Amino acid sequence: MLLLQFSTSHYCRKARLALGYKQIPYQVENLTPGLHIFRVKPLSGKKTVPVLLPQQKNCPAVVADSTEIIRFLEAYQPNPPLYLEDDLQQQEALRLEDYFDESIGTAARFVYYQFRANDGKQIDPSWMSQMVIAIVRSQYGINADSAKLAAQRIDEAIAMLSKFWQDGYLVGDRFSVADLAAAALLSPLGLIPTYRRDYPWLFERITEIHQLCHEPLPKNWEAGLK
Repeated sequence: MLLLQFSTSHYCRKARLALGYKQIPYQVENLTPGLHIFRVKPLSGKKTVPVLLPQQKNCPAVVADSTEIIRFLEAYQPNPPLYLEDDLQQQEALRLEDYFDESIGTAARFVYYQFRANDGKQIDPSWMSQMVIAIVRSQYGINADSAKLAAQRIDEAIAMLSKFWQDGYLVGDRFSVADLAAAALLSPLGLIPTYRRDYPWLFERITEIHQLCHEPLPKNWEAGLK
């Protein structure tokens, strides 16, 4: 299988965590933001990553979007499962996955790129890194005001997670797509020292899930401790 991705995207990380959890061999093709359109749009009809090319018999040629990738992987290799057996619990897990996708993942992007454009420049001051940051900020309208509103959504999510994640799972009594989505889409905050200082339990949980899914932590993860 081949995963078309941005190496720094937390949505692509979500797809990699799922592949790793199921221990499915795959390769990645890292794309350049902006130029990626010429690679992915002819395949999926969309402008976004991740895009998975299963390259397997009796499988679709292209699966786009991290949620659809997980749905495909669950059918392709049911064990170990990311979906829950109980219908009501599974509905809740999918609701939380959507919540992290649509609200918290985007909020984390705003907070992270606002940090990287200011105090976080030292993490990677190279011109390539700064160019990508500038492109993302322009594309999504990231500035001090929009990042402040995003941070409020992050605070609400962390308050919810604190009730469940410190000693259990988000839904039911085992790991599911809800836990995976939360770990992937909050992972950019691990590079921001204030979050690492204020919520050590959160990043311990994210680290545990990365280990469970055989996925390396984000590059410069230790920078968040400084």
